[in-house]
Amino acid sequence: MAARTCSFVSLLLLATSLAVISLSPATNADSYTYPPLQKGLDFSYYKSTCPQLESIVKNYLKKAFKSDIGLAAGLLRLHFHDCFVQGCDASVLLDGSASGPGEKQAPPNLTLRPAAFKAINEIRALIDKACGRVVSCADVVALTARDSVSLSGGPNYKVPLGRRDGLNFASRDDTLANLPPPSSNVTKLLSALNGLGLDTNDLVALSGGHTIGLAHCTSFDDRLFPQDPTMNKWFASHLKLTCPVKNTTNTTVNDIRTPNTFDNKYYVDLLNRQGLFTSDQDMYTDSRTKPIVIDFAKNQDLFFQKFVYSMVKMGQLSVLTGTNGEIRANCSAKNPSRFGILQPVIQIIGDTQLF
Repeated sequence: MAARTCSFVSLLLLATSLAVISLSPATNADSYTYPPLQKGLDFSYYKSTCPQLESIVKNYLKKAFKSDIGLAAGLLRLHFHDCFVQGCDASVLLDGSASGPGEKQAPPNLTLRPAAFKAINEIRALIDKACGRVVSCADVVALTARDSVSLSGGPNYKVPLGRRDGLNFASRDDTLANLPPPSSNVTKLLSALNGLGLDTNDLVALSGGHTIGLAHCTSFDDRLFPQDPTMNKWFASHLKLTCPVKNTTNTTVNDIRTPNTFDNKYYVDLLNRQGLFTSDQDMYTDSRTKPIVIDFAKNQDLFFQKFVYSMVKMGQLSVLTGTNGEIRANCSAKNPSRFGILQPVIQIIGDTQLF
């Protein structure tokens, strides 16, 4: 046991020597470079209609994270899963309909944290009480993702707002097609992201979201049984203590070094062959992504800068603005149609319908 402990300490010392981290990473939101904003989005969109919006979101999350720091990763993941499927329209929040399950019930979304959905609903209730129903669920999802990053030690960046909520959720097949599984290699990931207008830098930067949160054994046990030769042997042996056989329901941390801190240690893990998923570790194997992984492992400030750019870019995928979409009264259900609201008061007199 002592030998294993010494080995682990040596590994951490090696990781520290590899990671030349900036001692004072940029935290001022204005210091980052942002991609062009989509028409209809603006950093100060709610300045007059709900000026207290961002403080409401941040104050709620500060309190929530004190009792459940895992919620931060849950909210960040929710934003990813929303944007990659049908755009950033809060469609992932919609419950299924009478005709069948929705996007929320598709296999890749079954492990989204219930606490994340609950938090979105509670935050929206606070916002509605303070400002009325002027803020979309999609914007709340984007804001909670940003604050999950910043309150976990990551960059504090500006979020363009003005999204509207989608009227429908994506099908199961569309959801599966747009959320590549963790068994995907870089080629498959780039193919999926390129179709959304995201590039190689975006892939590596956005994957850094795995620096916080948990992973289910079933997401990577194909690398343990049989053992993937690219996986660090010590790391694999310790993973097998948590995942002793295939198809267990157990979970483990994404980043063994600083599991609850948003930093660049995820990339240090990859350098040490301690990435959980194929989609993680293959980025250090593939020549197209390896140099970026190394750069981020060496320079946390650089990672933060690139992550902010890619997050804001991703957060504008196929957004609905202006008169498109709606602002839902209930984030879990689209608003009743105008006809549906009026239907109960229809009176039929003779052959004439009066409303």
